[in-house]
Amino acid sequence: MSLPVIVGWVGVIVYTVAYVFLSLGYLKAERNVYHILNAVGGICLVVNAYHLSDGPALVVNLVWIAIASGSIIRIAVRRV
Repeated sequence: MSLPVIVGWVGVIVYTVAYVFLSLGYLKAERNVYHILNAVGGICLVVNAYHLSDGPALVVNLVWIAIASGSIIRIAVRRV
C-alpha cells in the first residue's frame, strides 16, 4: 500500500471520527476542534485524490477544506 493511499485512509478515519463525535455530542460545531478535524481529513483525502488522479474527489475535498477553514476563522474572530 502506497503512502498516499495510507494518508487517504487516515483521512477517512478522521472524517468519520469527527462526525461520530459530533453526532454523539462529544464535539460541538461551535468549537474549532470539529472543524480542524474536518480540514485535516480533507487534506488527507486531497493527497489521496491527487495521487489517484480523481478529480471529483479532489474538488469536493478542497471545498470541504475551504468550508472548514472559513469556520475556523469565523470562530477565532468571534473570540477576539
